[in-house]
Amino acid sequence: MDTADTIHAFQIDIPEADLDDLARRLEHTRWPDQPADADWGYGIPVGYLRGLAEYWRTSYDWRAQEARLNQLSQFTTEIDEQNVHFIHVRSPEPHALPLLLTHSWPGSIVEFLDLISPLTSPGAHGGDIRDAFDVVVPSIPGFGFSGITRRTGWTMTRVARAWAELMRRLGYNRYVAHGGDFGALISRELGLVDAEHVLALHVTHIFSASAQAETADCAVDAERRSVDAGHRYKQELAGYAWIQATRPQSIAYGLTDSPVAQLAWIAERFKDWTDSTNSPEDAVDRDALLTNVMLYWLTGTAGSAARYYKESAANRGEPEQPSLVPTAVAVFPRDIVIPIRRLAEPTHNIVRWTEFHRGGHFAAMEEPELVITDLRESFRGYR
Repeated sequence: MDTADTIHAFQIDIPEADLDDLARRLEHTRWPDQPADADWGYGIPVGYLRGLAEYWRTSYDWRAQEARLNQLSQFTTEIDEQNVHFIHVRSPEPHALPLLLTHSWPGSIVEFLDLISPLTSPGAHGGDIRDAFDVVVPSIPGFGFSGITRRTGWTMTRVARAWAELMRRLGYNRYVAHGGDFGALISRELGLVDAEHVLALHVTHIFSASAQAETADCAVDAERRSVDAGHRYKQELAGYAWIQATRPQSIAYGLTDSPVAQLAWIAERFKDWTDSTNSPEDAVDRDALLTNVMLYWLTGTAGSAARYYKESAANRGEPEQPSLVPTAVAVFPRDIVIPIRRLAEPTHNIVRWTEFHRGGHFAAMEEPELVITDLRESFRGYR
């Protein structure tokens, strides 16, 4: 292997001083006021966030989560002058299919932790060993242990090219890929830039295929729900996106300096985007949510992760290049975007379309069993 292609083993080892600093900042948070009758519609409530921050400070066990992550084989390598961190777990089954899983914002590798063992060792989880995968879970440059990006220009296409190179370095000549949100966009681009090696895709989002009020057939339930979801997102939920797409550096100061600001910025997305009622914990495990936040906080990557919104905005509105890669789509009802098959088919090679009755944006965390089953069934014909 060329020196430039070197892959290094990696273990997480956060200094105790960093954890002490986090606890001190949490203890001395300067809290804002809130009207007594204000609800989530005004933003994340102070009462809820104070309770979550206190749990984070006094009860959450980072060392236990660190140990869990370190049970997985982790590595780093340099691609396109950028450090890339990734999990790589090979299946014990000799004919396992390589599967690349890509997270999104405000997610991380934590999104997929409950999927890895069932996918790599299906026999140990009541599955068929013929459905085994080798699993690769990279941290997008600018996120988590890949560290900050030093220069602008990290678009979805650039990440896709990095993923193609990563899979080449790992020795995989044929593989499949999955992602949601940014992960879905990156996976689709991967199918375009590395079509020779990408056998099939599985995504939970096709943003270009959401229904618009002026063209939707609202007599069709799915199209009406898509229009409603799009309206809710634009009118109520998109403020974070406008900030990150226009002035990501400005929001980075608060998110990098205040753990409560970082917690609020992410936890509110988990409340708004998941199949939850009263709090994010209705849909995702509290410790998993905090571990996801920790990967932003401990690595100082809030700003570099937010920059993807501005980088992506530069290409917004451009015609979508058709993809010939066989694509399976999983639609979850409480997501912020509901794609419509008839709108996806002109520019995607749709081979499977599954609509579930529960789950939201962070499907792999909310409904891991549904995602695992759909991945197995979607990719069964590409082995």
